[in-house]
Amino acid sequence: MSTCAFIGLGVMGYPMAGHLVTAGHTVTVFNRTPARADAWVATHGGRAGTTPADAAGGADFVFLCVGDDSDVRAVTTGEGGVLESMGEGSVLVDHTTASAVVAREIHAAAAAQRVGFVDAPISGGQAGAENGVLTVMCGGEQADFDRAAPVIDAYSRACNLLGGPGSGQLTKMVNQICIAGLVQGLSEGINFAMRAGLDVDGVVDTISKGAAGSWQMENRAHTMAEGVFDYGFALDWMRKDLRICLAEAAANGSVLPVTEIVDGYYAQLQELGLGRWDTSSLIHLLRD
Repeated sequence: MSTCAFIGLGVMGYPMAGHLVTAGHTVTVFNRTPARADAWVATHGGRAGTTPADAAGGADFVFLCVGDDSDVRAVTTGEGGVLESMGEGSVLVDHTTASAVVAREIHAAAAAQRVGFVDAPISGGQAGAENGVLTVMCGGEQADFDRAAPVIDAYSRACNLLGGPGSGQLTKMVNQICIAGLVQGLSEGINFAMRAGLDVDGVVDTISKGAAGSWQMENRAHTMAEGVFDYGFALDWMRKDLRICLAEAAANGSVLPVTEIVDGYYAQLQELGLGRWDTSSLIHLLRD
């Protein structure tokens, strides 16, 4: 079993760090809000570090799950960041959804200290984190991935290396691009069914078994029809992710017309003060 540190105990990181303990690893945590870290320790044991560097000292593996590029930089190369204390041969794994640019930047900074680095954004939502069945998309060196993957198994059902540094983040961008279009299409379909006077549950249960089926349909269609959105992956975070996708597309020459449109719809919901609603709330604009 390994000595681990986990930085960032949000709705995803909190249960992920708990799964590491369940798997038998020793875990020290850090969270920007100390009360959250204290609550985790009260539940799972271990120790709460006073800084990211304090939590990471002596760890074989350090995991991050924070907000965005600036947060990643702050907890890695910033003052009191984990790279101040990580030892040669340890591995840094970043589960944050961030840019490929920052992934390559942190990879270079870690390599300069002979520390491994894997950018490893995740998909599966809060339920996936709580149930330990996340999909993990990785970029980095094969040797670093091979060392980290058995530990990541504690909270994942799929963990694949897609290429060199930044490839995990690029794959997560593909994931979010696909989801944006799927949720808008699902919103339009459900709204159509409701206005046509159909039994939405019956329609969804039927078509989900065919070519229209998707994770979004299986897990969000019924609550979308009910107008329930106060859970799940907040659209504020989806807009952050889509901003990263659109910036990368501008850099590599990709055209994302549907993604741009859906991003605009999410912006409208934010303007209504609904930024903490689940991403499936796109249907709200069609119904109301």
